[in-house]
Amino acid sequence: MTGRSAKRLLPSWRQPARVVVAGFAFVVGCGTVLLALPVAAQPGETTGLVDALFTSVSALCVTGLIVVDTPEHWSAFGQIVILGLIQLGGIGIMTTASLLGLLVSRRFGLRMRLTAQAETKALDLGDVRRVVRGVISVSLLLELVVAVVLALRFATGYGYEAGRAAYHGVFHAISAFNNAGFALYSDSLMGFATDAWICVPIMLAMLAGGLGFPVWLELWRHRRPRRRGDEVRRWSMHAKLTLLTTSVLLGIGIVVITIAEWNNPDTLGGFGLAGKLLAGAFHGAMPRTAGFNSVDVGEMESGTLLVTDILMFIGGGSAGTAGGIKVTTFALLAFVIYSEIKGEPSAHAFGRKIPALVQRQALTVVLLSVAAVMLSTLALLALTPFRLEQVLFEVVSAFATVGLSTGITGEIGTAGDLVLSLLMFLGRVGPITLASALALRDRSRRYELPEERPIVG
Repeated sequence: MTGRSAKRLLPSWRQPARVVVAGFAFVVGCGTVLLALPVAAQPGETTGLVDALFTSVSALCVTGLIVVDTPEHWSAFGQIVILGLIQLGGIGIMTTASLLGLLVSRRFGLRMRLTAQAETKALDLGDVRRVVRGVISVSLLLELVVAVVLALRFATGYGYEAGRAAYHGVFHAISAFNNAGFALYSDSLMGFATDAWICVPIMLAMLAGGLGFPVWLELWRHRRPRRRGDEVRRWSMHAKLTLLTTSVLLGIGIVVITIAEWNNPDTLGGFGLAGKLLAGAFHGAMPRTAGFNSVDVGEMESGTLLVTDILMFIGGGSAGTAGGIKVTTFALLAFVIYSEIKGEPSAHAFGRKIPALVQRQALTVVLLSVAAVMLSTLALLALTPFRLEQVLFEVVSAFATVGLSTGITGEIGTAGDLVLSLLMFLGRVGPITLASALALRDRSRRYELPEERPIVG
């Protein structure tokens, strides 16, 4: 299905980009109303409209930034509403991104194998059912496995009664897989910094959700070795870019953050060898973009915060629960730069040519994202008394829907809360809607203007 035929089939008000934005905005409104109800707060606590809005956006956009203490402010009803928003945001985002990727796959030029059959070149009802069923099945199965492990640990290691252990296990499993970062503890997971049975399952769930459903489907299809006579199963460029870039950035994040914080007495310095390695690995993975913290982020070195900013901005895989500009976008531009340095007339990756259209789309996403981060940073610097590194960290965390914070989120004021709320919303639905809109708006020119080269550099 070409971009032009897709536009003919869909009226302007039903274009994918508009539907996604309207749908998320509607659910944000519903979540705000529910969280503003007195029953959503603990006895004696009241929830302002802006606080309810901020929390609703943060939960649905699977960010994790909070302006009120989750366990202390919200009642069981409020926590369940937050959990529902997280689950809806995670599965909804994965489903929407996968379906839009399938809809415009030929326009992207990426061989996204989103069905159990061969490469799909058109969108029909069978494809929709398979994709939706696959996303939901994978999400719920992985969340269940992680929830069981966490619940058993809470029960056996910390003496939680069965009901409480199960609730905490389910809540943190859903929050981790959907890269949300909400926790039922005021200090996030700092009380479990050296407990591998808590940190490792959460870290693995976060990485699994951040890979994206298209990659998981390819991994599933390649799970068995190829036999003689079987059809050749080729890995798509999307899967290769996602797996390679995620692995490299994960390794860099773990090594750099662990080394930088090794002797910091306020972060890793107070742990033994095993605790330092575990906490370093945990925080090296979190910028992918989960938002849990097992040490005090506000006490990290300035260099660590800068590295975390970069990793958060890049984010995770496309059509998954992670945020950021996405690792595929980052990798594509890296290949383009490499080809330009080599003086090659076109960019290639893994034996395939990268279409010029995809290069322009990646560049557009990155530059608009940089503009959003810079403008929001300037706004918060004008509205708050905090330092640049604190404000920049908060802004990147919000835009990339990470949820990590240096501790200033609850102190930036109403205007700052609204800025971050808008940024979280843009950061979550923006890349999806922008990518689909660019792909579906592809036009051909009837003529070309004379060429002229300006001076670059």
